Amino acid sequence: MTVNFDSNTASMVEFKDVCFGYAERRILESVSFHIPRGKVTALMGASGGGKTTVLRLIAGQHQVDSGLATWKGQEIKTLSAPALYAARRQMGMLYQFGALFTDLSVFDNVAFPLREHTDLSEAMIRDIVLMKLQAVGLRGARDLSPSEISGGMSRRVALARAIALDPELVMYDEPFAGLDPISLGTAARLIRQLNDTLGLTTVLVSHDLEATFAIADQVIVLANGRIAAQGTPQDVQHSSDPLVSQFVSASPDGPVRFHYPAPDWADDLGFSHAAMAPGVGASNGQGAL
Repeated sequence: MTVNFDSNTASMVEFKDVCFGYAERRILESVSFHIPRGKVTALMGASGGGKTTVLRLIAGQHQVDSGLATWKGQEIKTLSAPALYAARRQMGMLYQFGALFTDLSVFDNVAFPLREHTDLSEAMIRDIVLMKLQAVGLRGARDLSPSEISGGMSRRVALARAIALDPELVMYDEPFAGLDPISLGTAARLIRQLNDTLGLTTVLVSHDLEATFAIADQVIVLANGRIAAQGTPQDVQHSSDPLVSQFVSASPDGPVRFHYPAPDWADDLGFSHAAMAPGVGASNGQGAL
């Protein structure tokens, strides 16, 4: 099914009133946004807000419960298996900790999608792999194994693998997690440079405010299953919404729930409220820490 939205014909991905949950647990509730072509879009918000779930919905790993999720104007939910696999070949994915194959060299990790999805000769694959490694500054590390390189280098190898098939869309799941300041800055610059140089469209899931705001064109803040804010980094930074302000300022107090919904604390422990010590019993799991 092809769907045309009037909001932005240059969008690569669009969500319109998307709802999704795992069993009884609702993750997304009436979420609407678009991912413009050629731009860097950041998905941010507190843990558990549905950011990685959005990536899975884009890739067709999960299907929306209701609403529309489209890829290049086609409803993802209605794509046949061959069409979905073809769409995925136009997407690159960088997982949170790289997810390199530990038994393969750096070269073979980057060559893997080329060997899996193309009929290119080994000579052509070699040239492409070296070009991708050169783009991330690791051509000299081609013969090393993942155990012989640092965490930051592993992310760059994973990035080279993610762009090996020249995708139109690249998705990053927490690419800055666990990196030292130098590696983090290098990774952020690479994401922006590759997006602009290769004409990519980027979706970036991140909790790092400074690095993400520096490279993103659009920021979408997800919280409690809904979009709390979306706009330029400057728009989000200066938002008056209490939830967004809490996230940007890293305040422990605010609308974002700390406690996962739970039965009454006293009932869960089998105590009566009268027998509870002062300060211990609060409803919905809101007891003292």
